[in-house]
Amino acid sequence: MAFSLPDLPYPHDALAAKGMSRETLEYHHDLHHKAYVDNGNKAIAGTEWENRPLEEIIVGTYQPGAVAQSGIFNNASQHWNHIQFWQWMTPKESKIPGELERALTEAFGSVQDFKTQFNSAGVGQFGSGWVWLVKDKDGSLKITKTENGVNPLCFGQTALLGCDVWEHSYYIDFRNKRPAYLTNFLDNLVNWEEVASRL
Repeated sequence: MAFSLPDLPYPHDALAAKGMSRETLEYHHDLHHKAYVDNGNKAIAGTEWENRPLEEIIVGTYQPGAVAQSGIFNNASQHWNHIQFWQWMTPKESKIPGELERALTEAFGSVQDFKTQFNSAGVGQFGSGWVWLVKDKDGSLKITKTENGVNPLCFGQTALLGCDVWEHSYYIDFRNKRPAYLTNFLDNLVNWEEVASRL
């Protein structure tokens, strides 16, 4: 089953007032995400993965401990990561539902402590990658970070929230200020109802 580029769940300029410009979304969604879709389709053509579900391709082609992953994995995982990323943001005002607030407080001490730890993990990811809030296999909530396109599916975890810390995600709006980008993401962009629904 071929990969296809999903439409954004909001107009390209919908997040501009909250710190993510139309230009960023045009480059990030229309060019970067589309490239993962196009290159992923080329990579799986004629292989055993051609008609498999996206999540199955990711788990099946991930190579634990490998310095570099295959082209199939890289494009499939980045396609999945970005599908989630667009859903984790909203132009609307979003408040943290009570159930999620309690879970974050229990796991990290407070919502603010969660945000501080999430931001620190994202800043501390050297080079390209992602920072995640995950539900681990034992049901506990954890903050993790992964290199390049690796995601929580590779470790049997449920991704509740993720933020792209590749430079193309923030350089137009924040230049090299990754901490400011992450703070803005958590304070202004996150669709907390979507995060809570994955709990």
